[in-house]
Amino acid sequence: MAAQSDTKAPDIVVRGDVRSFKQEIVAGKHRLVADEPVSAGGGDAGPDPYNYLLISLGVCTSMTVGLYARRHQFPLENITVSLSHSRIHAMDCEECATKEGMLDRIDVEIELTGPLTSEQHAKLMEVAAKCPVHRTLTSEINIKLRAADKSHVG
Repeated sequence: MAAQSDTKAPDIVVRGDVRSFKQEIVAGKHRLVADEPVSAGGGDAGPDPYNYLLISLGVCTSMTVGLYARRHQFPLENITVSLSHSRIHAMDCEECATKEGMLDRIDVEIELTGPLTSEQHAKLMEVAAKCPVHRTLTSEINIKLRAADKSHVG
Protein backbone atom coordinates (compact mmCIF):
# COMPACT_ATOMS: atom_id res chain seq x y z
CA MET A 1 0.00 0.00 0.00
CA ALA A 2 1.31 3.47 -0.88
CA ALA A 3 2.27 5.83 1.91
CA GLN A 4 -0.18 8.61 2.71
CA SER A 5 2.16 11.28 1.30
CA ASP A 6 2.37 9.41 -2.05
CA THR A 7 -1.43 9.47 -2.54
CA LYS A 8 -2.02 13.12 -1.62
CA ALA A 9 -3.27 15.26 -4.48
CA PRO A 10 -0.58 17.67 -5.70
CA ASP A 11 -0.70 21.27 -4.52
CA ILE A 12 0.68 22.57 -7.81
CA VAL A 13 0.70 21.11 -11.33
CA VAL A 14 3.09 22.53 -13.94
CA ARG A 15 2.79 21.58 -17.61
CA GLY A 16 5.07 22.44 -20.49
CA ASP A 17 6.34 20.98 -23.73
CA VAL A 18 9.67 20.82 -25.55
CA ARG A 19 8.90 23.69 -27.95
CA SER A 20 9.51 26.50 -25.45
CA PHE A 21 10.24 27.44 -21.85
CA LYS A 22 6.62 28.54 -21.31
CA GLN A 23 4.90 26.63 -18.51
CA GLU A 24 1.25 26.55 -17.48
CA ILE A 25 0.72 26.35 -13.73
CA VAL A 26 -2.41 25.19 -11.92
CA ALA A 27 -2.59 26.11 -8.24
CA GLY A 28 -6.05 25.12 -7.05
CA LYS A 29 -8.48 27.33 -8.95
CA HIS A 30 -5.71 29.70 -10.04
CA ARG A 31 -3.99 29.62 -13.43
CA LEU A 32 -0.51 31.12 -13.81
CA VAL A 33 2.18 31.18 -16.49
CA ALA A 34 5.95 31.00 -16.15
CA ASP A 35 8.56 31.60 -18.84
CA GLU A 36 12.12 32.73 -19.33
CA PRO A 37 12.97 36.21 -20.59
CA VAL A 38 13.66 36.68 -24.29
CA SER A 39 17.37 37.15 -23.45
CA ALA A 40 17.42 33.55 -22.13
CA GLY A 41 15.55 32.09 -25.11
CA GLY A 42 12.03 32.38 -23.73
CA GLY A 43 9.00 34.37 -24.76
CA ASP A 44 8.69 36.38 -21.51
CA ALA A 45 5.05 35.26 -21.11
CA GLY A 46 5.36 35.27 -17.31
CA PRO A 47 7.77 35.42 -14.39
CA ASP A 48 10.79 33.10 -14.46
CA PRO A 49 11.33 30.43 -11.78
CA TYR A 50 13.52 32.64 -9.58
CA ASN A 51 10.97 35.44 -9.78
CA TYR A 52 8.33 33.01 -8.49
CA LEU A 53 10.66 32.07 -5.63
CA LEU A 54 11.11 35.75 -4.74
CA ILE A 55 7.35 36.34 -5.10
CA SER A 56 6.68 33.53 -2.64
CA LEU A 57 9.11 34.92 -0.08
CA GLY A 58 7.92 38.51 -0.52
CA VAL A 59 4.23 37.64 -0.24
CA CYS A 60 4.80 35.48 2.84
CA THR A 61 6.92 38.18 4.49
CA SER A 62 4.31 40.86 3.89
CA MET A 63 1.41 38.65 5.04
CA THR A 64 3.26 37.62 8.21
CA VAL A 65 4.18 41.19 9.15
CA GLY A 66 0.64 42.37 8.43
CA LEU A 67 -0.93 39.59 10.50
CA TYR A 68 1.35 40.32 13.47
CA ALA A 69 0.59 44.06 13.26
CA ARG A 70 -3.18 43.41 13.15
CA ARG A 71 -3.06 40.97 16.07
CA HIS A 72 -1.06 43.40 18.20
CA GLN A 73 -2.93 46.49 16.96
CA PHE A 74 0.22 48.21 15.72
CA PRO A 75 -0.48 51.35 13.64
CA LEU A 76 1.06 49.81 10.51
CA GLU A 77 -0.43 51.16 7.29
CA ASN A 78 1.51 49.63 4.39
CA ILE A 79 4.19 47.02 3.81
CA THR A 80 6.48 47.03 0.77
CA VAL A 81 8.85 44.11 0.31
CA SER A 82 11.47 44.46 -2.46
CA LEU A 83 13.56 41.40 -3.33
CA SER A 84 16.43 40.45 -5.62
CA HIS A 85 18.39 37.26 -6.22
CA SER A 86 22.08 36.98 -7.05
CA ARG A 87 24.99 34.56 -6.85
CA ILE A 88 27.93 35.61 -4.71
CA HIS A 89 31.34 34.24 -3.82
CA ALA A 90 31.06 32.37 -0.51
CA MET A 91 34.27 33.96 0.76
CA ASP A 92 32.56 37.38 0.48
CA CYS A 93 29.86 36.34 2.97
CA GLU A 94 31.02 36.76 6.56
CA GLU A 95 27.84 35.32 8.10
CA CYS A 96 27.66 32.25 5.83
CA ALA A 97 28.75 28.75 6.87
CA THR A 98 29.86 27.94 3.31
CA LYS A 99 33.28 29.43 2.62
CA GLU A 100 34.15 28.06 -0.85
CA GLY A 101 32.51 28.40 -4.25
CA MET A 102 29.36 30.33 -5.04
CA LEU A 103 26.13 30.62 -3.13
CA ASP A 104 22.73 32.16 -3.64
CA ARG A 105 21.86 35.45 -1.98
CA ILE A 106 18.39 36.92 -1.65
CA ASP A 107 18.33 40.58 -0.67
CA VAL A 108 15.09 41.64 1.01
CA GLU A 109 14.24 45.27 1.75
CA ILE A 110 11.16 45.96 3.86
CA GLU A 111 9.47 49.35 4.05
CA LEU A 112 6.91 49.77 6.82
CA THR A 113 4.76 52.89 6.83
CA GLY A 114 2.58 54.23 9.61
CA PRO A 115 3.12 55.89 12.99
CA LEU A 116 5.10 52.99 14.48
CA THR A 117 7.32 53.37 17.52
CA SER A 118 10.94 52.30 17.05
CA GLU A 119 10.17 49.24 19.21
CA GLN A 120 7.17 48.27 17.05
CA HIS A 121 9.23 48.71 13.88
CA ALA A 122 12.05 46.56 15.29
CA LYS A 123 9.57 43.83 16.33
CA LEU A 124 7.98 43.76 12.86
CA MET A 125 11.42 43.46 11.24
CA GLU A 126 12.17 40.54 13.59
CA VAL A 127 8.83 38.91 12.70
CA ALA A 128 9.55 39.33 8.97
CA ALA A 129 12.45 36.87 9.21
CA LYS A 130 10.13 34.28 10.74
CA CYS A 131 7.61 33.91 7.93
CA PRO A 132 7.05 30.25 6.97
CA VAL A 133 8.64 30.57 3.51
CA HIS A 134 11.73 32.28 4.98
CA ARG A 135 12.03 29.45 7.49
CA THR A 136 11.67 26.86 4.71
CA LEU A 137 14.33 28.49 2.54
CA THR A 138 16.80 28.73 5.42
CA SER A 139 16.25 25.18 6.71
CA GLU A 140 17.25 21.81 5.31
CA ILE A 141 14.93 20.93 2.44
CA ASN A 142 14.31 17.37 1.30
CA ILE A 143 12.97 17.23 -2.26
CA LYS A 144 11.77 13.77 -3.24
CA LEU A 145 11.63 13.21 -7.01
CA ARG A 146 9.85 10.21 -8.51
CA ALA A 147 8.66 9.21 -11.95
CA ALA A 148 4.94 9.60 -12.56
CA ASP A 149 2.86 6.43 -12.61
CA LYS A 150 2.12 6.01 -16.35
CA SER A 151 -1.43 4.77 -15.58
CA HIS A 152 -2.27 8.27 -14.29
CA VAL A 153 -0.62 10.26 -17.10
CA GLY A 154 -2.92 11.36 -19.82
